[in-house]
Amino acid sequence: MSFIHALADVADCVVGKDTKVWQFVVILKGAVIGTNCNICAHTLIEGDVIIGDNVTVKSGVQIWDGTRIENNVFLGPNVTLTNDMYPRSKEYPEEFQGITIKKGASIGANATILPGITIGKNAMVGAGSVVTKDVPENAVVAGNPAKIIRYIEK
Repeated sequence: MSFIHALADVADCVVGKDTKVWQFVVILKGAVIGTNCNICAHTLIEGDVIIGDNVTVKSGVQIWDGTRIENNVFLGPNVTLTNDMYPRSKEYPEEFQGITIKKGASIGANATILPGITIGKNAMVGAGSVVTKDVPENAVVAGNPAKIIRYIEK
């Protein structure tokens, strides 16, 4: 059974078994969240979002329409995900450019991921990085703009 804190605002959506949704979380209608996830306080999840199993979303993260997060992903505190390359007040694109985060990836605190980016399987994004292009599988990136600094060897 999932746990949804009394101070969370969870619309009609899917929240998987054993997932915890903490206080001051807002989840919009249509979102899909897998099993055994931890959605920490002060998080926003829009309706056209799919989150896999065993995902940790730390406090202060907003997950915008079009984002797809696979299993076993970690999003650190205040990670910034974006979905509109040219945002303007009251002007909306025909389609939002979502971000895809592949299985096992980890994104460090305060990293910013630009629209349309794919973070590869088991990749790591260093804290504070600004990701402007796709990150390959098993790559570790850091900096602004983020650059590959090494690869994770299994």
